[in-house]
Amino acid sequence: MTKLERQHLSKVAELGCIICRMPAEIHHIRNGVGMAQRSSHFNAIPLCPLHHRIGGNGVAIHAGQKTFESKFGTELELLDKVKRLINVRT
Repeated sequence: MTKLERQHLSKVAELGCIICRMPAEIHHIRNGVGMAQRSSHFNAIPLCPLHHRIGGNGVAIHAGQKTFESKFGTELELLDKVKRLINVRT
């Protein structure tokens, strides 16, 4: 990971979960990448553990992505929101 990627991911994590603003971990969006591939570090959104992986179907993106996205927005919509927030903060 480059210095620029680390700095970017730090800014993303500092936002807190894009859904609830709790402390977040990084979720690399899956849009446009194949199985077992990770998208760029610049295509990442902050999600708390509940919204990322442990919240169950419709709450966690990894437990039911379609239901999650119908409630909270698509990965690309959330990524756009993150990018706007980071630009405001920098």
